[in-house]
Amino acid sequence: MSETVKKQPFFYDITLRDGNQSLKKPWNTQEKEIIFNHLTELGVQGVEVGFAAASEMDFEACSRLSQISPDNIVISALARCIKHDIEKAAEAIQSAKKQRIHTFIAMSPFNMEYVLNKTPQEVRKQAIEAVSFAKKLMGNKSEIQFSVEHFGDCSENLDFVIESLQEIVKAGATVINLPNTVERTRPSIFVQMVEKVYNALPKDITISVHNHNDLGMATATTVESYFKGAVQLECALNGLGERAGNTNMYEVAVALHNAGVDVPLNLSKIYELALIISDMSNVRIYEKAPLIGPEALAHRSGIHQDGAIKTKDMEKGAYRPIHPSLIGRKDDEKLGFTSQSGKTAIFEIITEAGYPITLGEAQRIAPVAKEAAEKIGELSTRNIIDIYYQNILTVKGAFKFVDIEKLSDEEIRLQFKYKGNEYNVVSFGNGPIDQCIKAIQKAGFNIEFINYEQKALNMGSDATGMTIMYFKAPEGKTIISRGCDENTFMANIKAIFNGLNIIENEKEII
Repeated sequence: MSETVKKQPFFYDITLRDGNQSLKKPWNTQEKEIIFNHLTELGVQGVEVGFAAASEMDFEACSRLSQISPDNIVISALARCIKHDIEKAAEAIQSAKKQRIHTFIAMSPFNMEYVLNKTPQEVRKQAIEAVSFAKKLMGNKSEIQFSVEHFGDCSENLDFVIESLQEIVKAGATVINLPNTVERTRPSIFVQMVEKVYNALPKDITISVHNHNDLGMATATTVESYFKGAVQLECALNGLGERAGNTNMYEVAVALHNAGVDVPLNLSKIYELALIISDMSNVRIYEKAPLIGPEALAHRSGIHQDGAIKTKDMEKGAYRPIHPSLIGRKDDEKLGFTSQSGKTAIFEIITEAGYPITLGEAQRIAPVAKEAAEKIGELSTRNIIDIYYQNILTVKGAFKFVDIEKLSDEEIRLQFKYKGNEYNVVSFGNGPIDQCIKAIQKAGFNIEFINYEQKALNMGSDATGMTIMYFKAPEGKTIISRGCDENTFMANIKAIFNGLNIIENEKEII
């Protein structure tokens, strides 16, 4: 492939399939929908929405995302080279305008012998039959993608793989994906293999790469593969994926951008999306992570500080790969909060200090911090943490908890005030949280409880436990509230009343 005449890269997201399957707590359909909507805003051209045959939950998610998918995005579902998997994938994505069946099988000598227990000819036959079946089932309404699992381990039988792929293309595959399923070798060796496949197949076939990051070189391998013919780049948000993860989409996009390639993504969405994905996946962003890490723009060396200050307002900085605004970063090589800062700075400062916070909570307290900064200038970390305590862990409002009395295992008496009016309610329920919520509902207040979780924290002698509660506000959005106390039960109560006040305060703003 000429390095001067290149096709625009096709970004194929695998966060909702490969990334999700690696999480300790995989996302449900509602969570996947949130992420899918962010992917459309980012501008990816293809999304692998799941492995439809893996479970009912995966099938449901694939179906839902195909139903809401924009007409210009390819919606793909994964399937083994098995008819049942292919049929489930086809059924799951039938609502999408652009459909793709993605089927795969390993072709490395090691995996064929020790994992599949099949001969190379048996594997080739199964792959061809699967692609033929998928093509016959879908006709012209769908693309067929075939992946050579463990392609990175196929250097010794590459001729066999290429011959197989030529037959697979004749059977109906339009996209050939070459995964580095486990990264074991140098990027240059893998890239040479990709180039050989590219040269051996018809030029109307899309070549794709899917690289894992076991040795930390997935970005380099993916970027260089593009320059050798791989137009489709399979990447994950935040680099999520099995073991050390998949190729990080942000790194690939920015690397190609810096190389002068027309990258069809909204790069300004990257930073905020990275924070959202970290929060939803419960996978912390490593502080030194390229581009998105809290320390990615920090300088401590005197020489570096001098160079950074002298080039601060220039598009090209002395000690940064890009201008932070390219990916939506506003901190510009320092962490601090002034009246000109916003929710992202709040989020970073509080997170770096070791306290849990979401972007929504940061946005809620940003005006309070701005008002304080207008009076005293840049706020210290201690100032920000004080505002966090006062506005996240103790939310002032119309509701005020007074007392709670346990009458039996199933019954409580709850006393609270609302706008000065006192309420004394007896309620039955399954456990103290359910009892308390039902008491509030019985008093005439419409509150819809979704879920809760608890964390152990070291935030002082009077607050070692945190309850995080999720409520649905009347307008439909999810409200997160927190309560801290050395007593878990009281942490629950505080979280409930903080949630009530958050919902009430937002009503008044509206």
